[in-house]
Amino acid sequence: MQLTLTRPDDWHLHLRDGAALATTVPDTARSFYRAIVMPNLKPPVVTVDAAIAYRDRILAAVPNGMTFDPLMTLYLTPDLGPEIIKEAASSEHVYGVKLYPQGATTNSDAGVASLDLMPTLEAMADTGLPLLIHGEVTDRSIDIFDREAVFLDRTLGPLMQRLPNLRVVLEHITTKDSVDFVKANPGIGATITVHHLMYDRNDMLAGGIRPHLYCLPILKRSLHRDALIDAATSGCPQFFLGTDSAPHAIDDKESDCGCAGCYTAPFALELYAEVFEAQGKLDQLEAFASLNGADFYGLARNTETITLERTESLIPLTRPLGNKEVRLLRGGETVAWSLA
Repeated sequence: MQLTLTRPDDWHLHLRDGAALATTVPDTARSFYRAIVMPNLKPPVVTVDAAIAYRDRILAAVPNGMTFDPLMTLYLTPDLGPEIIKEAASSEHVYGVKLYPQGATTNSDAGVASLDLMPTLEAMADTGLPLLIHGEVTDRSIDIFDREAVFLDRTLGPLMQRLPNLRVVLEHITTKDSVDFVKANPGIGATITVHHLMYDRNDMLAGGIRPHLYCLPILKRSLHRDALIDAATSGCPQFFLGTDSAPHAIDDKESDCGCAGCYTAPFALELYAEVFEAQGKLDQLEAFASLNGADFYGLARNTETITLERTESLIPLTRPLGNKEVRLLRGGETVAWSLA
């Protein structure tokens, strides 16, 4: 059995920088033609010039014979003003601005503590530059499993009332609350990771802690995972593929304060296919992986195709990450599909 798709894109990706690019870029370009590249480097990417310089470093890591188009983003800080937004919107290489609530996830210390940034957000609404949101509150009094739902009520709902024309992508959604919120707001898009489709919090915590399943937003109850599966496989154009592939060295994951993130890029498409097949929805994979995201961002759909075969393939346990190693999601196990 074979499945041929329009070549997919990854609408939420962490490539890291420096020596890590020698692994992360080929691992992504293996399946995906374009990717929205996250800006949470050290220091963060806060100017158009910095985004273009980062893009050049990524392109230098694309192996001969592979094609890959990184779509760059800026990091929303309290100092990112309307003039930079206008410059970004006119750039051919910048496709969004990423909102990290301060302290929400990896390298988010430079993020914003509140959305009292109306001139900047108004400029984004005026220019059509999307706001890409890590949708969680960071109030330590809020249970970590509730932080996404609270963000919708406290922050995103009021923001959309104030700026209904703002283009928003709610990134790596993890709850039924977010699925329902997106469906109720036709102008909002949402990315869904493969690990949030495959696992729930029992997989991470029951019978022992599995640090390589620890991610942010954290895995939720099975009822939320089921809602994500229904949304991803529904054909609804508001939902599209975003791996949130986020590599960390093994010793940074397996530590007394382990880093959040799952490395899925090399076999993400095969894993998504496994999820869709289990639901009897392989006919919806192309829309989710290849069409909906391009349409939301107003970009041409890819013209190349990619073929998957219903043949098991072994996912390697690790990949190099600079002078260290990163553990792959489902590493050492087989996946039901292979890239032809």
